[in-house]
Amino acid sequence: MTRISLQPGPVAGVEADALVIGVYQGEDGVLLAPGAEPVDEAFGGRLAQILKALGATGAAEEVTRVPANGSLAAPVVVGLGLGSAGDGEVVGVTGLEDLRRAAGSALRSLAGFGKVALVTPVAGAEVVEATALGAALAAYSYDGYKTGDPADRKGPVQQVVLVTTGDPNADALAAGKRAQVVADAVKAARDLINTPPSHLFPQAFADAITSAVDSAEVDELTIEVLDEAALRDGGYGGLIGVGQGSSRPPRLVKVTYAHPDAQRSLAFVGKGITFDTGGISLKPSNAMETMKCDMSGAAAVVQAVIAIAQLGLPVKATAWAALAENMPGGNAIRPSDVLRMYGGKTVEVLNTDAEGRLVLADAIVRAGEEQPDAIVDVATLTGAQVLALGHRTGAVMANDEEFRTQVESAAERAGEDIWPMPLPAHLRKTMDSDVADIANMGDRMGGMLVAGIFLKEFVPEGMPWAHLDIAGPAYNTVAPFGYTPKGGTGYAVRTLVQLAQDAADGLL
Repeated sequence: MTRISLQPGPVAGVEADALVIGVYQGEDGVLLAPGAEPVDEAFGGRLAQILKALGATGAAEEVTRVPANGSLAAPVVVGLGLGSAGDGEVVGVTGLEDLRRAAGSALRSLAGFGKVALVTPVAGAEVVEATALGAALAAYSYDGYKTGDPADRKGPVQQVVLVTTGDPNADALAAGKRAQVVADAVKAARDLINTPPSHLFPQAFADAITSAVDSAEVDELTIEVLDEAALRDGGYGGLIGVGQGSSRPPRLVKVTYAHPDAQRSLAFVGKGITFDTGGISLKPSNAMETMKCDMSGAAAVVQAVIAIAQLGLPVKATAWAALAENMPGGNAIRPSDVLRMYGGKTVEVLNTDAEGRLVLADAIVRAGEEQPDAIVDVATLTGAQVLALGHRTGAVMANDEEFRTQVESAAERAGEDIWPMPLPAHLRKTMDSDVADIANMGDRMGGMLVAGIFLKEFVPEGMPWAHLDIAGPAYNTVAPFGYTPKGGTGYAVRTLVQLAQDAADGLL
């Protein structure tokens, strides 16, 4: 994992393989951001002119390299575009996200470099955290099971140094630590998502979570794994039903962090379909190509709770990872089968490819038994979510408008795009079943909303609940951008950590 550190100036003497400075897009050309003055001096006051001659405009996320030619301790200076120049300050949440993305673009362009130093354009803990987080998130690659010499591939930057104008104060140091913990959690989630299903099946996923919990070395962090026998004996009909077509049985993993001073309790429930063929309702082959990512919700909730524990937030946070492989084996559930879910409610299965809501329903009921103050489920649940909001924006639905707004706010401040969606009551009737309490499918139009309404049926009465459908932003099938790589993104980890921080701060 990439290591983050803070270091005071002088900027010109910072030893690194590259030194990144900010540049703004001004009316008359490139403007150097605050903090770049010592670098400009080393270039005889001509750095902006040189950058402009090389084609730099200061546009957001633009990266321009300039050889230092011995004028600095670092051999290369990188001009990082920060967008239009206002008053020379990064202001508000939007500005912080722009800074994260810009820092990410710089670090991606410097793959293969060992140590990169960034001069923060503005002092302050928020800017330190945003810069460090964007840089660290971008310093990522998943080589998986490639053979050959790793030295032949450009690896991610190993060290990120943030250069401050003076000795970093306690707030700045704490911000750097938060960025390190959150970035590590997001990248650990990405690793799980990118792991091929041949190697990450339910038991292997449970083993990986166990190893991550042990490695965290936090006394208040515990784990419990229910195997197929325990699930069957406990009446977890959704997990057993979805998993019974596979030779690799399901698991329910519970990860709990309980701070001794906790006043608030949050339950995070994640969909963990380690591979989704659609079951008997088989997907087209090209629709299966990315289905190793169908466990992104489970990866997010587990890594978020580990990060919350490592940050020592005074809350109780529990992750429930509902793990199964949806295969069309001879024992697979069929359309028109009826499952008895955990808690006793019966579900008619009309489409075996609507399996995520079945495993989530079991876990939501179980999570509700512990009476948390709120439940948030996270799932790559519907293709309809992607059709509605595209590949970069998640959806949030809730049974409580105030709680939904709080989740939206947490996501915005964390830098994850999300959009509120309704749960129209009239769609519930479309899931009426002649033989069971509810069917797992309803009106085809509004499929994202139908799935949310199905899950709402399993939430304890009066308990605030939010559903995050992350089918679009969980997996990036195109080119990297900002701090986001191709493949698994780790979406929702940052939102959940921020939500726990809000609970610790008394905002929930």
